[in-house]
Amino acid sequence: MSSATPVGDHRALRFLTAGSVDDGKSTLIGRLLFDSRAILADQLDTLEKKAAGAPIDLSLLTDGLEAEREQGITIDVAYRYFATRSRKFIIADAPGHEQYTRNMVTAAAGSDAAVVLVDITKLDTHATPLVLLPQTRRHSLLAHLLRVPSIVFAVNKLDAVADPRQAFEAVSVALRAFAEQGGIAVAGIVPVSALRGDNVTQVLDTGWDAWYQGPTLLQLLESLPASQERTEGDLLIPVQYVAREGEGTGNQPRTLWGRIAHGSVKAGDEVQIFPSGERAVVAEVRLAGSVVDSVQAGQSAGVVLDRQLDVSRGDWIATPASIHATPSFAATLAWLDTEPAVVGRKYWVRHGNRWVQARISSIESRLDIHTLEARDANELAVNEIGHVVIETQQPLPVEAYVSNRSGGSLIIVDPTTNRTSGALLVASPRA
Repeated sequence: MSSATPVGDHRALRFLTAGSVDDGKSTLIGRLLFDSRAILADQLDTLEKKAAGAPIDLSLLTDGLEAEREQGITIDVAYRYFATRSRKFIIADAPGHEQYTRNMVTAAAGSDAAVVLVDITKLDTHATPLVLLPQTRRHSLLAHLLRVPSIVFAVNKLDAVADPRQAFEAVSVALRAFAEQGGIAVAGIVPVSALRGDNVTQVLDTGWDAWYQGPTLLQLLESLPASQERTEGDLLIPVQYVAREGEGTGNQPRTLWGRIAHGSVKAGDEVQIFPSGERAVVAEVRLAGSVVDSVQAGQSAGVVLDRQLDVSRGDWIATPASIHATPSFAATLAWLDTEPAVVGRKYWVRHGNRWVQARISSIESRLDIHTLEARDANELAVNEIGHVVIETQQPLPVEAYVSNRSGGSLIIVDPTTNRTSGALLVASPRA
């Protein structure tokens, strides 16, 4: 097995860990933190005292809530940071329990990669065909739908099976078949033992080198690309904040602040405001309070227009005629609420920084996560995924999610409970 670290992207990598309950996600992250020396001395001392001479429970490094420690499960998304000599990492430890799938969706929204753990002790590796756990399939599909660029499968607990080679190869075949069926591009399938540390950050003498010549999990993560917004082409900025200079309410210039979703902006560019449709020319561009020549996608820009327009939080700044506001669009809906999604019921939706009322005008189908086939449906239950048509009270400048995550994603909120009920990924705008 090669011990050389692959040459890759050196920007910080944001990745999430997902999978079923007790697959070892928290232990895996604890192993990454422990081996990379990202644990504070007092924290390590506390863990050693609790262990009382036994091996340290690395899962306690991420299960920070009292309820998590009591139940031995992850409930909230826990963020942790560590670095190697070649790269920095931001980890999101997503819950494995089906009840907390909504938190996994939150973690996936801004991630560059997903590490989906597969507990090999829960599978019948001699079965034909081998059946994967529902949460493995669900989390992989959600990560794929949310456009997480790199999806890695970490086959865990291989130290607990009699024939690790046969078990790993059987699971690999099942994972690749599932990924091909779901259209998921797999960045890698890696055998690991998070508890012992085998093949996580370093190659240990486990005998695996006789049948596995791939990278360790850390080597693979170090080589993955960080997602980057496209800087070429049309401009799109969701307006987050409008700042007025000086005192009073006269004609002081206003700065429209927002993080550029795609494209770039410079003085002299013609732009269009949505949903009003008004056009103007950029007089000045600011970055962190200073006037600059241009600002690229992924950065927060302050835009000053050459004339006063009615622009407020929730509006969008775009290249003229590049997007169109529509009151109806088709979308994939990941439903996260215990109350089912039903046709005709009114909800609040948030697009960028704008809130509008909306309703589900039709449910076209529901995705069967076991067969990956579309089924007829009249409603969507908790954690189900379906294709729907949404109608909004006001036109929204939505884009297809496959082309842009910012312009093509919305959340649905129940107006009665204020719970986040679902995530919408726009398939295509409908006029």
